[in-house]
Amino acid sequence: MTDLVPLWLSLKVATSATCLVVLLGLPAAYLLARTRFPGKGLIAGVMVLPLVLPPTVLGYLLLQIVGRRAWVGSWLERNLDVVLVFHWSGAVLASAVAAFPLFLLPARGAFEAVDPGLEDVARLLGRSEASVFLAVTFPLAWRGLAAGTALAFARALGDFGATMMVAGDIPGLTQTASLALYDAVQVGDSARAARLTLWISFISIAALAFVQRTLPAVERKP
Repeated sequence: MTDLVPLWLSLKVATSATCLVVLLGLPAAYLLARTRFPGKGLIAGVMVLPLVLPPTVLGYLLLQIVGRRAWVGSWLERNLDVVLVFHWSGAVLASAVAAFPLFLLPARGAFEAVDPGLEDVARLLGRSEASVFLAVTFPLAWRGLAAGTALAFARALGDFGATMMVAGDIPGLTQTASLALYDAVQVGDSARAARLTLWISFISIAALAFVQRTLPAVERKP
């Protein structure tokens, strides 16, 4: 029973973080794949920076932005009564930032792989840009977008360092399964550590298996 609380929090955090990643990453990937503008390379590099930064460095940088004494953090607390530090929403933010490149890279590659000629044909037939995206671009890029979503979810589910720095390790409030696993190892509770490892591995494998079973059915659609 004590394992269910951190597991449920991990699922809630990973699901929320994945939704946030897809919401922000989809337009970002499309713009990087389809447009040219000054500084594009620099912006693209900044977006994938969390992939190479140590998690603790990433967490520290987030604290300098959304911490209660930081400008953004104090503004959120003063105007919206939102406090991210030592709250599960802080874990969502940390996990989303850490997982963002794992969605952005395959999503950008998927958009770049779509033949622009097919989109031009749809435009010549009078389709609007939104209709071209929904009827041509999105269906053809679906495989990469689904793969990116699954990777982002798996990364968010297992995030440790950034979550620890931003949300802390408070049992029942911000302690995700990864943090509970770390605590179990520290106190020598091998049985609980093994159970949490199995649960996290099972959920991650199930998510990837679901995507693998879904993709062929999508590809068979005209």
